[in-house]
Amino acid sequence: MKNIIEQVKATLKASTDEKTVQTSQRFFKEKIVSYGVKVPTVDKIGKEIYKQIENEPKAVIFSLCEQLWQSGYLEESFVACNWSYNIRKQYEPTDFEVFEKWINQYVNNWASCDTLCNHTVGEFIEKYPEYLSKLKAFAHSDNRWVKRAAAVSLIVPARKGKFLSDIFEIADILLLDQDDLVQKGYGWMLKAASQANQQEVFDYVMRHKAVMPRTALRYAIEKMPEEMRKRAMERAMER
Repeated sequence: MKNIIEQVKATLKASTDEKTVQTSQRFFKEKIVSYGVKVPTVDKIGKEIYKQIENEPKAVIFSLCEQLWQSGYLEESFVACNWSYNIRKQYEPTDFEVFEKWINQYVNNWASCDTLCNHTVGEFIEKYPEYLSKLKAFAHSDNRWVKRAAAVSLIVPARKGKFLSDIFEIADILLLDQDDLVQKGYGWMLKAASQANQQEVFDYVMRHKAVMPRTALRYAIEKMPEEMRKRAMERAMER
């Protein structure tokens, strides 16, 4: 399977876009390693090469994903995320250990964090909700990406109206976090939850207005009606 990894690397390298090379870093506060390939192109490359391995055992695909994560390249992490999501129907409880390892050892920027957690981890949690306790443990981490993962793993379930009490519990843990990327993460989670549970999320925001960071607040209320947003912001202005 070594040739598969080499093929991914070579195809990405050959697809470098000079403008993307020059502009990609500005989206990140931390230093990233990137080929400079546009995301739609990365997705297309991953999809095409995946056809060669789609019938391989899950363990083989996870091993390939691991090798892609190890490279440190942003685009290779995206391919790994897509491949791990492709086999979502095969997820088993023990797979959480694999995803947890990737988050702890390899995730080092918001884009890789969100791509992995929105899809792979979120799908896993919907299938095995008993692992919500693991996300709550993530929220207590000292690692900013692990903390963000606790929230953004629930974006898709939140939109469906699922796990509302757990979402509020994670928001409680992260409420006073001073990291803006963590604030944006849990604010986004609340915004997603508001699509199905608008009043409940609004009430939560209003209860915590006095201490909720402005960044998280703005994210949380973004999709609410103007009158609700106005009320929330008026409360914020009183601080």
